[in-house]
Amino acid sequence: MEKLDPAGEFLRMSEHYRHITDGELVALARKPSELTPIAQEALANEISERKLNVQPEEPPPPAEPTPPDPAPPDPYEGDRQLVTICTVWSMSDAMQVQSLLDAAGIPFFMGPEKATGVDGVTSNFADGVSVQIMNIGLPWARRAMQDYVPHDDKSPQEEREPEEVPVQCPACHSEEVVFEELVPSPDAAVKPSLPKYKWMCDSCGHEWEDDGIVRDK
Repeated sequence: MEKLDPAGEFLRMSEHYRHITDGELVALARKPSELTPIAQEALANEISERKLNVQPEEPPPPAEPTPPDPAPPDPYEGDRQLVTICTVWSMSDAMQVQSLLDAAGIPFFMGPEKATGVDGVTSNFADGVSVQIMNIGLPWARRAMQDYVPHDDKSPQEEREPEEVPVQCPACHSEEVVFEELVPSPDAAVKPSLPKYKWMCDSCGHEWEDDGIVRDK
């Protein structure tokens, strides 16, 4: 194996570096670990001869962190949503609701403080305290609340409109009745009175007059 001549190697590298550009010298100087000690010495001499200013290479910018994968949607989110099943207006009614829901094994929350028992309610019952459960327990809560009899219910009661009674033919009792016209009373000029309603049955053809008030039979 041929023995390396340090002096000859230094001269060879010096000659090589003498013929390359300034930019190539700077690029080599920034990667000294890739050169032999003799090549590093020859390169340093050439850079000194040319009075080149070698600035250290700027490190590459740090890689942006990879954002975490978005959490998968919770399939039970809808089941855990709270729904209001009633409003209680006294402690006695609240105790009754608590007893019914406890017996059915249904967790509940009372008032804005989300109390899990009547003892934890800090709201004023006179202002109304809502009772909420998770949506998944609603079918069981409805069964349990069938036995709830409030004693201090101040919830507004919905006014029920009177049921409309259909007009029926007095002859065949069919509901296929057509209103034809208003018939003035014969003595309307002498004594003011309400007009009559004239009807006709599409089923049997019967015609009749009445005052327009449907009476239960």
